[in-house]
Amino acid sequence: MKIDEVTREKWILSTFPEWGTYLNEEIADTEVKKDTFAMWWLGCTGIWLKTAEQTNILIDLWNGTGKRSHGNGMMRKGHQMQRMSGVQKLQPNLRNQPFVLDPFAVENVDALFVSHIHSDHLDINTAAAVNNNCPSAKFYGPAEVVKIWQAWGVAPNRTVVVKPGDEIIINKTKIKVLESFDRTALVTENDPDVTLKNKLPQDMDQIAVNYLFETTGGNLYHAADSHYSNVFAKHGNEHRIDVALGAYGENPRGITDKVTSVDILRMAESLKTKVIIPVHYDIWTNFMADPKEITTLWNFKKDRLKYQFMPYIWQVGGQFNYPENAKDLEFNFDRGFSDVFSIENDTPFTSFL
Repeated sequence: MKIDEVTREKWILSTFPEWGTYLNEEIADTEVKKDTFAMWWLGCTGIWLKTAEQTNILIDLWNGTGKRSHGNGMMRKGHQMQRMSGVQKLQPNLRNQPFVLDPFAVENVDALFVSHIHSDHLDINTAAAVNNNCPSAKFYGPAEVVKIWQAWGVAPNRTVVVKPGDEIIINKTKIKVLESFDRTALVTENDPDVTLKNKLPQDMDQIAVNYLFETTGGNLYHAADSHYSNVFAKHGNEHRIDVALGAYGENPRGITDKVTSVDILRMAESLKTKVIIPVHYDIWTNFMADPKEITTLWNFKKDRLKYQFMPYIWQVGGQFNYPENAKDLEFNFDRGFSDVFSIENDTPFTSFL
């Protein structure tokens, strides 16, 4: 190719998603061992869960972007952050993570679960890919999520409305639908042309839920965008939770949207989980946080906590295996070069190295 043949469209197609199908291939090739489960972090709260029965479940996969220009410098009318805090100036919520998965190369997905109606969890690109590539996959979500899927063109017979108390079985995995504590969703999903003074917040169960995935290798609790709640203790009392995901972040001035490092630890203790993993802090530039703050506090407080657990600092695109990685504290990508010098090296001056 010559430089005069390069176009913006060719650059986009040759560059995005940044990881191509590398992660798709890794997931497809992974054989999950008996009495374990594997999962991959896809950014935000997006998770690919794979079980020992080779069941593949997608959760909250988002393939969109945040701000793309400065525009007129003002927030879009009706934006959730505008309704939450009254802010008018454009917020710098730029996407901070690469696209590590090619959604249009997904295969063998048994189900797509979405926790709530916000667009960084409920994604039309993911819905289109699963709808076209995985004809037997079902779409599970609360009532308002299902309405949106059907408006996009997902066939009604492929969608399932869920609410707290429901149980779904997919192969040998049982999914329990639990209450959400996403107050942000509750107070920001009114018609933007109607003030909160004139309209009560919607029923949480219609717009947001949490999920517990009970696999033959362990149980995964997905808290989606839940704020800290005392009811986490109820969930911890009623269910066995091995790994929990919490929406962590550094809240900007005037916003209480993400769980802080202190409340991530409170959440873990209340849930009685064995492992707590912060997610979501990675995706928005204006909510970025350092997860090492969690491990620092955990080291300070761990001997005084009633229920013992381990924090785990993940990286987007990384694989977590339970129980193999339960005590690792931190993820690091394979650095490769395990077979270095396994063949004769022809680099000049190697004899002097």
